[in-house]
Amino acid sequence: MDKINKEFDLYLKEIKNLLERNLNTSEIEILKKAYFLAKEAHEGQMRASGEPFFEHPKEVSKILAELKMDIESISSALLHDVVEDCNVNIEVIQKEFGDDIARIVDGVTKISNLKLNEKLNKVDMKSLEKIETIRKMLLAMSNDIRVIIVKLSDRLHNMRTLQYVPQKKQIIKAQETLKIYAPIAHRLGIHKIKAELEDLSFMYLYPQAYKDLKNKLEEKIKNVHDRMEEYKEIILEQLKKHNIKSSLQGRSKHLYSIWEKMLRKNKSFDEIYDVIALRIITESPTACYAALGVVHSVWRPVPGRIKDYIAVPKSNGYRSIHTTVITNKGETLEIQIRDWEMHEESEYGLAAHWAYKQGVDSKKLYFVKRLMDLHKEIAQSAFNLNDIEEELSVHEVFVFTPKGEILHLPYGSTPIDFAYAIHTNVGNHFAGAKVNGKIVPISYELQNGDIVEIIVNRNSPGPSIDWLKYAKSSRTKHKIKRYYRLKNEKNLEEKGREKIREIAKDLNISIDNLIHDLKENQVFCEKNNVKNENELYIRLGFGDINPKEIYKLFEKKDEQIEQKNEKFITQKINYKKKGIGVIVDGQEGIDIYFAKCCNPVLGDDIIGIVSRRGIGVHRENCMNIKEVPQSRVVKVSWITEDIVNSKYVTHLLIELEDKSVLNDIRRVVKNEKANIEMYETSRKIDRVDLKLRLAVKDVQHLMRVLTAIKNIKGVFNVRRS
Repeated sequence: MDKINKEFDLYLKEIKNLLERNLNTSEIEILKKAYFLAKEAHEGQMRASGEPFFEHPKEVSKILAELKMDIESISSALLHDVVEDCNVNIEVIQKEFGDDIARIVDGVTKISNLKLNEKLNKVDMKSLEKIETIRKMLLAMSNDIRVIIVKLSDRLHNMRTLQYVPQKKQIIKAQETLKIYAPIAHRLGIHKIKAELEDLSFMYLYPQAYKDLKNKLEEKIKNVHDRMEEYKEIILEQLKKHNIKSSLQGRSKHLYSIWEKMLRKNKSFDEIYDVIALRIITESPTACYAALGVVHSVWRPVPGRIKDYIAVPKSNGYRSIHTTVITNKGETLEIQIRDWEMHEESEYGLAAHWAYKQGVDSKKLYFVKRLMDLHKEIAQSAFNLNDIEEELSVHEVFVFTPKGEILHLPYGSTPIDFAYAIHTNVGNHFAGAKVNGKIVPISYELQNGDIVEIIVNRNSPGPSIDWLKYAKSSRTKHKIKRYYRLKNEKNLEEKGREKIREIAKDLNISIDNLIHDLKENQVFCEKNNVKNENELYIRLGFGDINPKEIYKLFEKKDEQIEQKNEKFITQKINYKKKGIGVIVDGQEGIDIYFAKCCNPVLGDDIIGIVSRRGIGVHRENCMNIKEVPQSRVVKVSWITEDIVNSKYVTHLLIELEDKSVLNDIRRVVKNEKANIEMYETSRKIDRVDLKLRLAVKDVQHLMRVLTAIKNIKGVFNVRRS
């Protein structure tokens, strides 16, 4: 007991130093109780690094202390894994520590239990799990913002120790961090965490690019050090002359932000001019403007490069003045000016407001409110993760109401987005808009600083479905659709019923059987948010569900069945493709074709499906045949004689670090004596996707090629499509 008491005393000293304040008796008691409970619960558990598991929650709690969070958050960090990993009941946490800590621990546990371990771009069942994950995460954030701050700190420490896990897991965690957690840290204004999460993700996703850029940045900092010191002395001297108390710091952009800007603007490192900047920290907002005047009296400002985020803060609450000047040495220099409160907010965002129990200003809760709206209005109907990622990372414009209130809208927003952002009723009765005093069309894209006035017609019949063409925001689109649905529900339902009747007739099955099969198809219902039969009709009538999707479930493409299934099973057709290598029901001479949806290769487990073209040969695990009636299934098998020279086409999806890996893939495929028939690449922010059409002899040959490609440095993942 003496040993653990001494350990706690050392830990308590560290927490006080990081918080830069003393703790009262009550705070120490809570922290000590959490420390002892967590240490005992994690006893005997080890991390991948070989150190005791309890070191992880300790380090997470230190990150929160550095953010100057309250004692409830720090204690929750100590306890954040005990429910998930140690079977400690949440009711025990609530009884011992109260509602606040129990709510935070429970929220973090729910997010952790969702196991975000699949690639974020896969549209399959695991994508559905991912969507649900994001929904629950947003919901947890809306309950108590401290949940996500603890989770961000947890992710940060895991990223700091990611070198101890296998490379595949490193890639998955880094992608997840870059796409989900770093944008959330940015929106909460926690630059300190956001920058480190991005740089650590960058290091694991693009190690060579990271290393090269790190070396270049260090070299540049070394080269300009003396000049920056000279600039600091010049500015400090002038600020002192004008009695402006201030502190000057040099700052460099973090690596990922430099790399992202290089990609976005298609520029080299040497063409990025704001890599290094000076930061002036003053005593008050008034002093910031005075300092700006001093800077501009010393060096000439670059026109159009002055940004006043004090008067008009960014959507995450960021406040500073940015200016770019031409120095006495003829080079451009960016200077940021802020006071100490702004500096704390810039580094720690919303977290800064827990430092002295000040609570969070309502203006600072813009993003949290937005997340709540997202959960209620978008996530419920979203199927692609892109919708949610767009809301987390989209660029914004700020515009003004005639009364001078600021609204943040997605980049590319139109007057109809503005109208619905004001109020749903304003949007529903939209009749036109004035921007800066002039009438503009509904298609006009709003610009930063526009003053927007909405013209309302109270006698309006409501939104037109055509407005969807001009709406940028997912929320706006949802509200237009919702109004239209409610107003036209009966017509939409009847329209949907008519479509079901047409589909059933085309498929030659009864309406009851069609409805039954669709309701039993969990993937279809979840994807299209179909909860009951009426919802199915309405979504079909509205166009949310494409009839082709239903035809596809029954392996039909919006065409009528020309003959009954029995005819296909008994019909014999001339053997057109000698050596194709497939027997149907023990008989040769029946026309078959290889389904392009799964591209079977000699040696795959295969199955035959009756269609209007004849017998389609699919792989047994093909997703497109799961709902096919048994009456259309026939037994097929491979012939291995006389097909030595046959080639089978298959498709691969490969995720690469960059395009340079393509040459290695070509070499490997050639060495394995396979042929690339076609390839296509697409650039993502964190990788390159390669689609490959490959000709191989059989499945063993294909497996050799797959293994060889997987072993290439810079290949993240490879699979058959």
